[in-house]
Amino acid sequence: MGAAYFYHLTRQPLEHTLPVLLGKARQAGWRIAVRGTDSGRLAWLDERLWLGPDDGFLPHGVAGGPHDADQPILLTTGNAANAAECMMTIDGADIAPEEVNSLERVCILFDGNDPPAVQRAREQWKALTDAGCSAQYWSEDSGRWEKKAER
Repeated sequence: MGAAYFYHLTRQPLEHTLPVLLGKARQAGWRIAVRGTDSGRLAWLDERLWLGPDDGFLPHGVAGGPHDADQPILLTTGNAANAAECMMTIDGADIAPEEVNSLERVCILFDGNDPPAVQRAREQWKALTDAGCSAQYWSEDSGRWEKKAER
């Protein structure tokens, strides 16, 4: 049974935090899906991931190609076609309790400087924990990641 980890981004932007989390998930040996809500935003993120440091290369692809099932990291607006063990959601993308329970981990990244994004994350926390999912809330307010809540 998996868990949902909520990451409240207040100091570092998504394009900095996501590669760090992707690297940790890859070190755990997981295949990952990054679910967003907008294909243009995922294309932008795809470019940022290709521009990362050589020693931190993250093999990935954008959904819709002929090799989606082979991608260690798949950027998608829908279901993961790569047999993901970890799902990372951005921009308020939906995640169902059944998905949380079937994956090793779900990471929900949200912009703490965007009130609608914070509200969406609160709604997701309530929906997932009310459904019995394990959840952790992580904040970087102090300058480093700290676990602030767990249910």
